[in-house]
Amino acid sequence: MEYILFAIIAYLLGSIPSALIVGKIGYKIDVREHGSGNLGATNTFRVLGVKAGIIVTLSDILKGTAATLVPLLFDADVYRLVIGLFAVIGHTYPVFARFKGGKAVATSGGILLGMSPLLFIIIFGSFLTTLYLTKYVSLSSMITGTVAVIASIVMQDIGLIIVTALLAAFVFYRHKENIKRIKNKTEPKIKWM
Repeated sequence: MEYILFAIIAYLLGSIPSALIVGKIGYKIDVREHGSGNLGATNTFRVLGVKAGIIVTLSDILKGTAATLVPLLFDADVYRLVIGLFAVIGHTYPVFARFKGGKAVATSGGILLGMSPLLFIIIFGSFLTTLYLTKYVSLSSMITGTVAVIASIVMQDIGLIIVTALLAAFVFYRHKENIKRIKNKTEPKIKWM
């Protein structure tokens, strides 16, 4: 019963559409009607700018972190990484935004922050380094997913290995169109300030 309760809470936390809220309240813009139409941080950066993008990124990370930490508040006997997965599902298929959300990269990172701050630091560094070198957010996200799995293997935590592998596979799945664009050299690159 505890798993069901915390899974619902995590899903609802993940469903909070940060990009939609920031866009509508701060800019009177529905980001779903611009750019890629995605309710994630990357589209927010492109449509609304750096300030909004940072707010959405932090919000999306914290959704995942909160989902993994809520069971601690109740001293619940649940495997928090599994609960965190429901925040990713909520972010990707949010009940509050007609089930069309983001690609789950930041929220996945937030889960890992809630469970292993060291792993989060590793993947955050990996993401920034890869982004700096390639200028592709999508490629950086996929490489970072792979780094997360490798780091989990080094940490020798079987649960972490399984969950990071699931998250990485999901990130790759959500970026299948980006992979095609990277191959065709039509994927947009970011511009550094």
